[in-house]
Amino acid sequence: MTSQEIEKEINELTDKLSDPGFLSSRTDAKIAGARLQKLRKIQAVLEKLEKVSHELAESKKLAADPIFADMATEDIARLTAEAEKLKKELNNLENEKVVEILPTDVIIEIRAGAGGTEASLFARELFSMYTRFAESKKWQVELISSSESELGGFKEVVFEVDGEDAYKLLRYESGVHRIQRIPATEKQERIHTSTASVAVLPKVKDIDVEIKPPDIKVEFYRSSGPGGQNVNKVETAVRITHLPTGFVVTSQEGRSQLKNRERAMSILRARIYDIQREAEEKKQAAERRSQIGTADRSEKIRTYNFSQDRITDHRINQNFHNIEQIMEGDLGPIIEACQSMPPGAASLA
Repeated sequence: MTSQEIEKEINELTDKLSDPGFLSSRTDAKIAGARLQKLRKIQAVLEKLEKVSHELAESKKLAADPIFADMATEDIARLTAEAEKLKKELNNLENEKVVEILPTDVIIEIRAGAGGTEASLFARELFSMYTRFAESKKWQVELISSSESELGGFKEVVFEVDGEDAYKLLRYESGVHRIQRIPATEKQERIHTSTASVAVLPKVKDIDVEIKPPDIKVEFYRSSGPGGQNVNKVETAVRITHLPTGFVVTSQEGRSQLKNRERAMSILRARIYDIQREAEEKKQAAERRSQIGTADRSEKIRTYNFSQDRITDHRINQNFHNIEQIMEGDLGPIIEACQSMPPGAASLA
């Protein structure tokens, strides 16, 4: 493609992506956005190549002059090598396939499952584990809502993680996590098994999911803490019900109705987007599912066995040790191992 052709297509795509009607199609918008990103990379390399080619032509003219011949010869060698490098980069970009564009940020929901108090304590530990992992990546973590148990655990906690590749690295954490250990309150030293569910939802923008105003019911109420006491006397907490799906989302950590409403809508969009994405992945992975059988998120994906200092990820059939360090946020080895799973494995494994 020539510079003029690239410039023309960039302008056309930019106009399309500024049109609300075009943006209403999430798929078309993402394809156009990916194409625009690729063209801009090609344009940048092409501009460098044209500049180097011009300098090379000037150096070749100077080489004919005995006074500048030696200097020009050095420049010709350098510029020729640089031009070849840019041509190779340009060729790679032009042949590069547009890869899947994943959301960047995520909303994580952790809920205590079977196991009573021990399950709620495990839910808090998972929250702490993901928070520390996020901190190691320099990601931003913001609490959206939480419901504490009497001993300081979490019945439920919802929070945002914003940062580069957050969704890409955390998406396979969705599922039921199981812990096996002797609780501090256990006098007979018996091992208890408890569970907590983790949902990792891509944080999406308005253009990704359309939610019509008549489809939602918005309610405001006072935030409350452990034991039901009022945190404040103003109705800043927000509850939004999505009538078509029955989804109910809340946000109570913000100090204003507007902030909490924005957060609640963000969660709602994420849940609806997740359903759409999951249905798409399941369709694409039909052949794989027929080979391994059906499964859903009610099945455990990972077991944390403290007595044996072992964490087992059942989807990839792999064990990891040094459990205390992992619970402190050293999730790197597990995260990296899970990246080998094909799309759809998070919901099918």
